[in-house]
Amino acid sequence: MVQIVLIGTGAGAAAALLFAAIASGSLISVLLFYLAPLPILIAALGWSHWAALIAALTAAAGLAAVLGTYFFFAFLLGIGLPAWWLGYLTLLARANPDGSLDWYPVGRLVLWTAILGGLIVVTAIPTLGLDEQTFRTSLRHSFEQILMRPQDPASLPQIGEAANKDRVIDFLVLVIPPAAAILSTVINMIDLWLAGRIVRLSGRLHRPWPDLAETRLPQVASILLAASALGCFIPGLPGIVAGLFVSTMLVAYAAVGLATLHSITRGTKSRGLALTGTYTALIVFGWPVLLLAGFGLIDTFLDLRARVARRRHPPSSPVI
Repeated sequence: MVQIVLIGTGAGAAAALLFAAIASGSLISVLLFYLAPLPILIAALGWSHWAALIAALTAAAGLAAVLGTYFFFAFLLGIGLPAWWLGYLTLLARANPDGSLDWYPVGRLVLWTAILGGLIVVTAIPTLGLDEQTFRTSLRHSFEQILMRPQDPASLPQIGEAANKDRVIDFLVLVIPPAAAILSTVINMIDLWLAGRIVRLSGRLHRPWPDLAETRLPQVASILLAASALGCFIPGLPGIVAGLFVSTMLVAYAAVGLATLHSITRGTKSRGLALTGTYTALIVFGWPVLLLAGFGLIDTFLDLRARVARRRHPPSSPVI
């Protein structure tokens, strides 16, 4: 127990430092900020989910002591508890009668990253407003302070320039909430994968490393996506919240699309080119994630991986 407390405290201190690095404003500080969940996940996968929970509380308390009470809840709800929950789920297992273990499926972990990605943004909405008009007005005001504040009288924007900035702000108010949910989902996925690799290299990972190319979402994921898509037509904040989960669920299906691509290209000569081109397009352009999400949806309903496997290895003819 003492070891778990020490590990949790150390991981919490590391997570708090990574989170607070964003205050420097440098480019590298943004990367460090995105890695803030990593120490908590490492504590969970390498030691215990109790160590992760201690880490989350320690980091939140440390930030609150230095930066103010607001950061206790900001860190705990936005980073600490989601990282602890993912770490807890990753090591869940069910014992079979023969003594083997069925580990928590990777597809369900991917689904949880999408759910948590949406919830993290939802918890931030009340800080801007409890109705759609107040929320969008507060968000717009924040962007106006960043983009339209003149540095000196000579830098006052001209009429045409101000109109262009207004259009930019309108666009940001529309896309930033779902973009933030998408980014949160992607960061959760990457940090969980990275924590697993680190703990595996240390020899402390109790769970066998899964075949990520066989990742499949549970059936409830398609129901959640359809319900969220329908919810987008609800006026007010419920429609905005539904849009957040549509965005994160599409990211989850894009992960399935990537898994499908990895699976069906196994053993092919063009595998390296196909995967390199796909990842490059995702990083440079971003929008191909929609194509991957569609690919993941097609695999979910048509099982492309099984079809390709049958073509490569057709059933042998019966012996007469």
